[in-house]
Amino acid sequence: MRSWCRTAGWLIAGLTVASLACGEKKPPPLPPPTVIVAPVLKEDVPVFSEYVATVEGYINVDIRARVAGFLQTQDYKDGAYVKEGTLLFTIDPRQYQADVTQAQGQLGQAQALLTRANITVARYRPLAAKQAISQQDLDNAIASQQSATGQVEAAKGNLQQAQLNLSYTKIYSPVNGVAGTAQVRIGNLVGQGTPTLLTTVSQVDPIRVIFNISEVDYIRYSTLVASTERLGEAVIQERLARSLDGGSPMPESNPGLELILADNSVYKYRGFIISAQRQIQTTTGTLQVEAVFPNPDTLLRPGLYARIRGQRPGSGKDTLLIPQKAVSELQGVFTVAVVTPEDKVQIRKVEVGPRVGPNWIITQGLSAGERVIVEGVQKVTDGAPVKPQPASSPSAAPSPPPTK
Repeated sequence: MRSWCRTAGWLIAGLTVASLACGEKKPPPLPPPTVIVAPVLKEDVPVFSEYVATVEGYINVDIRARVAGFLQTQDYKDGAYVKEGTLLFTIDPRQYQADVTQAQGQLGQAQALLTRANITVARYRPLAAKQAISQQDLDNAIASQQSATGQVEAAKGNLQQAQLNLSYTKIYSPVNGVAGTAQVRIGNLVGQGTPTLLTTVSQVDPIRVIFNISEVDYIRYSTLVASTERLGEAVIQERLARSLDGGSPMPESNPGLELILADNSVYKYRGFIISAQRQIQTTTGTLQVEAVFPNPDTLLRPGLYARIRGQRPGSGKDTLLIPQKAVSELQGVFTVAVVTPEDKVQIRKVEVGPRVGPNWIITQGLSAGERVIVEGVQKVTDGAPVKPQPASSPSAAPSPPPTK
């Protein structure tokens, strides 16, 4: 019995030593994780700014009743395109026609009195020279002549006013454009007390686009904004013609402004800035700017909301680009995982600029030619080795253009 126990003890001790010997073996190290990397590119990429804009008529004319009367006819269709000189409304003209007739009669009476006064003066002058009549009689005749002359002028003025009032009974469009819905219908009394708004005609070809830019962008575009002071109507029409032909309305290499419509489509004609407000709005820190676009198809209508996009002057030279998915953001801090020449990871803080399609502009923190991880960032830590594999080259084509 004792020998059996001694033998069992030796077996247990041997197994214990063997198990301890096996536990001392270390597992083989894990291979470095495979990551996808892309190079930092340096290219010339234009940088654009984008703003919310409102479309307005190039000229907006409120059509009002300038004389009182009942609206007799509406001579256009609501929302129709009208040409300059098109008859829009007619106010009952009978009262004003009667005023013209009365003024003509009064003018005739005044002219008859003047004729008689002229004859009297012509007859009295030689008689007074011969002292056949007194000088007082001649003076009275001359005074009557001057009074008759004044009455004729007054009667002419009354006739002109009556004719003018009569002309106001027919209301014509002062511009080519789209006439809005009539605010007053046939049979209503208009122009009583104050000029009644009848409709509004907006010239829509060309058309204005109004937007606000920040103080920073105003400084960027200051030269362009200042040049609008020298834009005469002839220059504006010349630039609009170039845009209609499919070219840039701006000189040199500036492509002009793009208009992005509500469905994200880009309007086919380009525009340009024509004016700016005199001061920065103190409440918002922005400056109101107006641009003009050709609109031959009348697609753009007043009140339309859109986005306007313009290229920053002199921007995008030697720009550094990396894919957007290589950038991580945490509480406003942007980082990328850089793979060193020794295939080790270096987590680096960077400063970013505008986005360019699938890429991101890097303004600080990287150099051209460095490799950044675009896939597998979650598997790496700072200083860890990796097995990099190249990704397809990122495209720098701005689709859509970068904005900021």
